[in-house]
Amino acid sequence: MTAALSSNFLLVAFFLYLAATIFYAVSIMGKKWRNKEGEMKGNRWGTFGYYSAIIALLFALGYFITRWMVAGFAPVSNMFEYVTFFGICIGLAFVIINAIYRSNILGLFTMPTVMLMIAYASVFPSEVAPLIPALQSNWLALHVTTVALGQGILAVSFASGLVYLIRTIDYSIQSWKTFWLEFILYSVITVVGFILITYTFQAMNYEAKFNYVNENDVEATMEYHLPPIVGPHEGQLISETGNQPLVNMPAWIKSDQLNTVIWSFLVGLVLYLLLYLVFRKPVGAILQPIVKRVSPQLVDEISYRAIAIGFPVFTLGGLIFAMIWAQIAWTRFWGWDPKEVWALITFLFYAAYLHLRLSKGWHGERSAWLCVIGFAIIMFNLVFVNLVIAGLHSYAGGM
Repeated sequence: MTAALSSNFLLVAFFLYLAATIFYAVSIMGKKWRNKEGEMKGNRWGTFGYYSAIIALLFALGYFITRWMVAGFAPVSNMFEYVTFFGICIGLAFVIINAIYRSNILGLFTMPTVMLMIAYASVFPSEVAPLIPALQSNWLALHVTTVALGQGILAVSFASGLVYLIRTIDYSIQSWKTFWLEFILYSVITVVGFILITYTFQAMNYEAKFNYVNENDVEATMEYHLPPIVGPHEGQLISETGNQPLVNMPAWIKSDQLNTVIWSFLVGLVLYLLLYLVFRKPVGAILQPIVKRVSPQLVDEISYRAIAIGFPVFTLGGLIFAMIWAQIAWTRFWGWDPKEVWALITFLFYAAYLHLRLSKGWHGERSAWLCVIGFAIIMFNLVFVNLVIAGLHSYAGGM
């Protein structure tokens, strides 16, 4: 009963985030309801959007608490739980930061990000499972929830930086700026592609099963839920359904997850090209009229404040708590595991951002690019490193 209640809480939260997105869209694009200050402040549709975001957060926290009650431990032990909590943390960070800045445009870009994270999480197995021995520690809650909270706050800096770039980059001139901004927007579209292709083949009950040799040189079985483009190391198809892959991967790569990533980028490319064919312009140029009244100085300030708050929170969870737990669990505080390396890269990147911002005066466009790149590092760690590269944190992946 409590498990069903937990799922219902999350479902209600998702639709409330959708309602918040709609309210913010009306506040920005509904000329009939704009006040004199435009989309950035004050109109009642933006207020409705903010209230919807608050209520959605309460329901999302209801999901988190009830699932914790069902499991008996913090529900952040697998990809479904972690990515869902990551989305919740983005929503929490938005509610706090927007209470200060009252930016409707930030809501229009942040609310869909929360929805994408929840939808992305939903493609992973959502059943409550017992903790494996490596995770049976109180440090699970301390380490992982703090990391997710820090990254959730940093995600707000990404939304603000993205708004700044869309607002200020001149699409009438083809340059490296327009190319990379389009690549970033294409990458966001690939998340939608991942969700669509995964649910499509789930509905078809597609499965291909292989025998293969894993990274420990032991024979094992791997299941594919998307047609294999890349196959496992020394893989042999043993199921009646499925097809042979084009190429087999080394043992240290989790080929089923890499296959999913490849499919996501292919479907994302199709979606991007469809948008281009329909609107006859790049995605950034499609979005520019929406943000034309945005104050670049305001979103630049929001992105900096989000990093100033999120960076120390991430450092606490991603490095300090992680090292303490690693020392307890593995008798060493550092071991160059892929997740550890990318946590360090994330720390160094945001530390460099703050140094360049405060000491070298990197404001405006340069600051916005760094905000976007920083979040790209976080997502690379979450998606590619977590799912594709085998390591001590591999228990967090899987579909």
